[in-house]
Amino acid sequence: MSSVVVIGGGLAGLASAAALGSAGFDVTVIEARAFLGGRATSYPAPGGGGEPEFIDNCQHILLRCCVNLLDFYERLGVADRIRFHREFYFIEPGGRISTLAAGAVPAPLHFAASFLRLPFLGAADKLAIGRALAALRRESKSRGDLDRITMLDWLRDKRQTEAAIERFWRQILVSAINEELDRMAACHGFQVMAGGFLASKTGYHMGVPATPLGELYGLEAWNRMKNVRFEFRSPVERVLFEGDGASGVRAAGREFRADYYICCLPFERVTGVAPEAGIDLEGWGHSPITGIHLWFDRQVTDLPYATLLDRTIQWFFNKRGGRYLQVVVSASRTLLPMERPQVIRLAAGELAEFLPRVGEAAIEKAHVVKEVRATFSATPEVETRRPGPATRFRNFFLAGDWTRSGWPATMEGAVRSGYIAAEAVAREAGRGQAFLLPQE
Repeated sequence: MSSVVVIGGGLAGLASAAALGSAGFDVTVIEARAFLGGRATSYPAPGGGGEPEFIDNCQHILLRCCVNLLDFYERLGVADRIRFHREFYFIEPGGRISTLAAGAVPAPLHFAASFLRLPFLGAADKLAIGRALAALRRESKSRGDLDRITMLDWLRDKRQTEAAIERFWRQILVSAINEELDRMAACHGFQVMAGGFLASKTGYHMGVPATPLGELYGLEAWNRMKNVRFEFRSPVERVLFEGDGASGVRAAGREFRADYYICCLPFERVTGVAPEAGIDLEGWGHSPITGIHLWFDRQVTDLPYATLLDRTIQWFFNKRGGRYLQVVVSASRTLLPMERPQVIRLAAGELAEFLPRVGEAAIEKAHVVKEVRATFSATPEVETRRPGPATRFRNFFLAGDWTRSGWPATMEGAVRSGYIAAEAVAREAGRGQAFLLPQE
């Protein structure tokens, strides 16, 4: 049985381990921390007495078009813990709610009736958006420069109104890609809109985990894969190379050896542990996400979630009976220099503009999570340089949401990269197995 060492227990590493483990490889996952999931995990909330309440570092969602992420959950037997919703709620300051949902018409016109009734957009905005969506469908396969221009460049070229840009395109894409429109490569915006909103009537369905993220890939989920083992609290110090291949991994004072190696570390760590691989990361940067957890003394909303227009905060998710909300700000550079009390006051003040009952409630507890290195900054310059799984060493491969997965830095992108790297290992081992599922 061929052996594989996977470096890093985030989603990319776990996906490659699940794929290779199910194919009969002997897999060891080396993880620096005492738990799995990387940047998509959960931990006990600080403060309070009694049983600890586990919270996600930031609310992570998926769309039904994320077929590889769903396949990964199926492999672990936890797909039933995802709750899918068929409506998108947009709330304006003042509390007016607009709902977007598919109707009876086939794709790609399934949103037409609902879209035309949205009160937060004017007639000129809707006309501009309709023209752009039609152009997006035409150009998604014909244009060759989408990885070299920004999404805002493309939207300006399509004569989008300011309201269309700010209230529709920005509201959807910044949250999905974790980057501003004037920085993100247009190919990512095309990926989200084409795959999630135009390709099928169900691709946009939003999945929200019904349990803390960490429970989705806890050790009990791996019981069915006896040939996958985990080494926790083992930060990697160095990948060892000899000749044309990797010969071992040094972690926590120990040496791990295998036939093949997959490095699933964040991009900023790769050159430190494997400089011989020669990965060019000059000019790469990060984009942050901030999660603000607010516990109120009473119920403040009945909605399960909503996207919030015209303010700093972008989404809230109802985590427990309308009394515990998680607020999310993607590409949250403006919040990084702010102190915790400032962030809490900002979030609570803006939230009260959308949910009037927030102004009547008291905050019992609050917690702020700033993921400064949440994702790579998906700029056009970086997009053209994302590496594939292969390196100059025959048995050393790369995975991670920053590699060339065909998707932006999302959970689906991370899982896709893990499956792609697993396929590369299988090919090198003389076993041409396929793990990656095609986009619908």
